Amino acid sequence: MHMVLVTGIPRKIKIQSIEISLHIILMLGALGMIMPFLWMITTSLKPLNRVFAYPPEWLPRYFEWGNYLAALRGAPFERFYLNTIIIAVTVTFSQLVLCSMAAYAFARLRFHGRDILFMAVLSTMMIPGQVTLIPSFLVVKHLNWLDTYYALIVPDMVGAFGIFLLRQFLISLPVDLEDAARIDGCSRFMILWRILLPLIKPALSTLAVFNFMWSWNAFLWPLIVTNKTTMRTIQVGLSIFRSRYGIQWTYLMAGTVIATLPVLVVFLFGQKQFIRGITLTGFKG
Repeated sequence: MHMVLVTGIPRKIKIQSIEISLHIILMLGALGMIMPFLWMITTSLKPLNRVFAYPPEWLPRYFEWGNYLAALRGAPFERFYLNTIIIAVTVTFSQLVLCSMAAYAFARLRFHGRDILFMAVLSTMMIPGQVTLIPSFLVVKHLNWLDTYYALIVPDMVGAFGIFLLRQFLISLPVDLEDAARIDGCSRFMILWRILLPLIKPALSTLAVFNFMWSWNAFLWPLIVTNKTTMRTIQVGLSIFRSRYGIQWTYLMAGTVIATLPVLVVFLFGQKQFIRGITLTGFKG
């Protein structure tokens, strides 16, 4: 008994040392990731002549809250925000609807060539977006969609990633649920919307957060298909704002903070379901 206690204590200390080391490494990694964000916030509150001060100043001597007011007055942020919200919300909603229906078809329906078609859909994820940029632009131009919401929304209404993510969750659900619902007279549409989708809320939340972030931060495609300032998104608007002020870093950082806040709010509200969805993705099937 004495030997067991003696040998058990060093083992316990070793495990605690490993856990402490892992926590320190994770804390350093988290600090390294959050430092640029903190620097952005502090820079937005500095006077212009103190941005490149040496040695660098993490905290300004006094806070220039007027930088935010100047940033809001320097560009039509209200219009940029409205455009981006309309695009991000519409794309996210359409992705949830269309991807869930396609995922249900690939997970439950049996038809000729289903697996081949699913592999073809997945193969689109391996094609860089730059390859399809010019063909997509030519299609949009041919449809006279330049400087319209159609060009900013329709190409992103459905995606292979969303289909794959939801399919992985749907195939993990027991088929008995659908059989019981079908006996009660439910159609496939009712089975999907009333039974299956409520059971895969973590996957839907994950897809919603991802798509909202992608749509909110999109830059290249909105830059190409829009020429009017009234149709610009907030990311493209920031680039115009920067060129207009000749890279006034304090105003640019203030505008970036304003543009980042909605994404942080969405992530904080969906954090629990988002993390659960990432953890469970692909465990079955």
